[in-house]
Amino acid sequence: MKKIILIIISLIFFIPKVFAVTLSEALLQAYKNNPVLNAERENIEVSKQDLKISQSEFLPSVTLSGSKSQENTDKLTNRSGTNVSTTDVDPKKQTVTIEQKLFEGFGGIADIEKNKIGLVLAEAKLLKKEQEILYEAIEAYSGLILSKEKLNINQKNVNLLERQVETDQARLESGIITVTDLAQSESSLAGAKAKFIEAKNEEVTAKLIYQKVIGPIGETNNLEKNLKINFDIPKNLNKAIEISKKNNPDLIIAKLEYQQSEQDVKIARSDLSPSAKLSITSSKTDDLSSTYDEQDKETITATISWPIFQGGKNTASLNKSKKLKNRKKLLLENALKTNDTNVASAWSNLQSSLSLLESVRSQVKAAEIANEGITLEYESGSSGRSTLDVIQSSSILLDSEISLANFERNYILAQFKLLQSLGLLNSSYLKLQ
Repeated sequence: MKKIILIIISLIFFIPKVFAVTLSEALLQAYKNNPVLNAERENIEVSKQDLKISQSEFLPSVTLSGSKSQENTDKLTNRSGTNVSTTDVDPKKQTVTIEQKLFEGFGGIADIEKNKIGLVLAEAKLLKKEQEILYEAIEAYSGLILSKEKLNINQKNVNLLERQVETDQARLESGIITVTDLAQSESSLAGAKAKFIEAKNEEVTAKLIYQKVIGPIGETNNLEKNLKINFDIPKNLNKAIEISKKNNPDLIIAKLEYQQSEQDVKIARSDLSPSAKLSITSSKTDDLSSTYDEQDKETITATISWPIFQGGKNTASLNKSKKLKNRKKLLLENALKTNDTNVASAWSNLQSSLSLLESVRSQVKAAEIANEGITLEYESGSSGRSTLDVIQSSSILLDSEISLANFERNYILAQFKLLQSLGLLNSSYLKLQ
């Protein structure tokens, strides 16, 4: 009884539980924990602080200051050289200054608008980075599944060829085949083992990529091969382009950067405008001098300034801002054209991926039937099938099975690539919870 209890405890605590990790769970893990994505989220907070800084320019500033000094006169003489008595003082001064900017050529307003746009821009850049990370996660997840499938296919091929070599050794002893036939089987087995080692190395690399993008994983067998996530694909290319113009983060970023450049022109123009400010200073001084003890004073100062000439710096800054605005406009026009091209490319790639997948599926079915028939004919010895025929049919089947695994992955990636080009590859649209 004690032994049974110990076995049960060891099963509970020491044997890892196997749970299938779905694609949605892997994407959610990457969405929450990917360090690159988390770093981009910090830019949102930075943009919020930039907005607060620009808004602070419209608020009054209050400055408190104080000073304390001590005098010690060792000698004081008049023009004739006669010593003169003096009274040292220890003045102490306290000052409060309130300053308010009244006008700065609308540069402050433009700076606030620029930083408001900057906050939306930071959100758009976060969305773009989110799309990139989620697509990388899909690549990593499907890549690890693909590497595992290739490993299993190559392992199965090695097992089949090992049995083939054993069968051919027996047939050689019976005089049914020649040494050449056996050598062909052994050569194919050696090649299969090499491919198996290569597939194993690919699995190790794929696992490292998965851990880098998504996070830690135990066994690759825990991944669920069903990569389907419920989402809608546009019915035609025109609809896809229409959706992308509203949602693609690259377009949104280009538009927002152009809007920011417009505000930069206003800010640069304000440097050529007059500015005005008002300040109120209240001060109190103790032990002011040998004649006066205390002084309370309030000063109101209105200052107006207008930069007339600064070596051409302000004019050059304005011209620079205008050129940068034109540059952003050209980049926006290019982004619009590039967007249409990228969506069309992703759309056609999805259609071709589906067609290729269906063709490869038919190829695998035909290869399975052919291999099964050739193997049976070879083993029966009734049709004159050679060892080379069996090896060739097995090789064709192996290649078609690996091609099927590749094209299944390519079709999945093509769907998500289209979503990315539309601007919909995000946690909200995929309903990651």
